[in-house]
Amino acid sequence: MTFFERVKNFRYLGPDVDYFSLFQAADLWLMRVDFVFEFPRPTMPNVVYMGGFQCKPAKPLPQHLEDFVQSSGEHGVIIMSLGTLIGELPHDLADEIAAAFAKLPQKVIWRYKGDRPATLGNNTLLVDWMPQNDLLGHPNIKLFVSHGGTNGIYEAIYHGVPIVGIPIVFDQADNLSRLRAKRVAKVMDVSELEGEIFQKAIQEVLNEPSYRMNMQRLSRLHRDQPMKPLDTALFWIEFVMRHKGAAHLRTESYRLPWYSYHSVDVILFLLTITLLILLFLAGLVRSCFRLCLKRKVKSD
Repeated sequence: MTFFERVKNFRYLGPDVDYFSLFQAADLWLMRVDFVFEFPRPTMPNVVYMGGFQCKPAKPLPQHLEDFVQSSGEHGVIIMSLGTLIGELPHDLADEIAAAFAKLPQKVIWRYKGDRPATLGNNTLLVDWMPQNDLLGHPNIKLFVSHGGTNGIYEAIYHGVPIVGIPIVFDQADNLSRLRAKRVAKVMDVSELEGEIFQKAIQEVLNEPSYRMNMQRLSRLHRDQPMKPLDTALFWIEFVMRHKGAAHLRTESYRLPWYSYHSVDVILFLLTITLLILLFLAGLVRSCFRLCLKRKVKSD
């Protein structure tokens, strides 16, 4: 195939079928969204929301982590993870973060695969991997330092743990902006991150009770559902299978041409009728004015 034939083949699945039409014609949309996190918006009847489907009650921690968490005493523990894509940071930035952690009374569990920062304190435990959901569900966890990935956000909401966010790529800044609007997170710009600012952000979230209270409120709302998100998704998948589709829930707007979808033809028709009426009235007024003027001339 030529270049343009390959481009066309990449987009189209067959005669008169392309990806956009295929997506829009789907009988069911499973959206990993919960409106305790997302802003309200209009929705269609074939959209099923299953945000937080991966969340579950915490399991007991491995013994070495449980011992470390329990050693924190009344101050509790902070956990930090920037996701699977960001395994390490520039050395100067890692040193700033480690130095900020070292000044805190809390213990810290930091998922980090880079070289050991020179400023790392005795209160900080570096790990290659950690059972994030189980840690977030532990009663001694006080704060979650996160990059803003949706998995971590929903787990934090599920367990009611406030967040200090450091968005780096993709949708992370957008995700964290929603948490900031709900007053459950403090968001920092990674390009301006330095030890003192980072430490102040952590202390603000730890010492201001509204962050935890607001997050625990979101947790109660998120958990208070007639069915678990995964059970809801399974029900609707089986519903579509049982009934060989769900066309009665699907909008047909994608089949409309753009001018019909936006009612451009209707608007133009109404504008044309209005214009004709105005022209008719203008002509009628002009005729009446001329008639009155002729009568006045004759009477004079």
